[in-house]
Amino acid sequence: MAEVTNLVADTGYLSALGKKHLAAFTEHGSTLLVSFETLQGLQTLSPLAQPLGWELVKKQGWSNLTLISDGDTWFRDPAVYAFFDRLVDDGFFDEFDRVVFYGAGPCGYAAAAFSVTSPGARVLAIQPQASLDPDVADWDPRFVEMRRTDFKTRYGYAPQMLEAAERAFVLYDPRQTEDAMHAALFTAPNVTKLRLRHMGGTLQTELLGMGILFDLVEALADGQLTPLRFARLYRVRRENRTYLRRLLQFLEAEDRDVLAQLLCSNVATRMRAPRFARRLRALSGEDIE
Repeated sequence: MAEVTNLVADTGYLSALGKKHLAAFTEHGSTLLVSFETLQGLQTLSPLAQPLGWELVKKQGWSNLTLISDGDTWFRDPAVYAFFDRLVDDGFFDEFDRVVFYGAGPCGYAAAAFSVTSPGARVLAIQPQASLDPDVADWDPRFVEMRRTDFKTRYGYAPQMLEAAERAFVLYDPRQTEDAMHAALFTAPNVTKLRLRHMGGTLQTELLGMGILFDLVEALADGQLTPLRFARLYRVRRENRTYLRRLLQFLEAEDRDVLAQLLCSNVATRMRAPRFARRLRALSGEDIE
């Protein structure tokens, strides 16, 4: 907290919101990125243990409001609600020409849920949960410890909170069953679903690794994010080993040997990939000795 306070002292502020949440604001440009992150995520994903949003806003000259949680809390805390209430009462969001909300997983839920405080905002939510209320999502066994948490009251049901957004994009792998079921609840005219098939359950990490996460946020802020724009950026998955391994596993599980052979041939030709080269020889009937 001391380090972050020093970093934001000249251009913003740091506020503790109850026992498990912080809000860090830095003011620069007329575009505001509102990002939701966890303390543990900062330490894992950022070499400097700084919010991911800071790297982007430094490049673009944007303003940034980062909400940080200690652990996965889904930001279900009256202190967080009161903070956003104050922002609305003060007309905080009206000071910016463009407002973008971003988060992944529990933070993606928060990005969608709190976007209602800035009507007309744009939202990028990666693998968001719609709610963990047992009456809504008792089919999701991953977060049973959260079932006593209140998801019924203020800012509770994330898909409903998106109604005021200009445009929202929900990213998920449709082969991740629970993620796909939550994504289905975000069906609305202003919501576009972008499917990252065979990419797995850590999409934010994979998008960062492929170098396209910030490109997606920039395109959204500029009003240029479309399924076609996403598809063009997402072509870099052809170099992503996580994606390629998952695709090969899928093809082999489906006994689609011809397609598996074509995949292995393509990968082994373009990349140094011993696993794919060995599998290609096996599928081709060659002696792999």
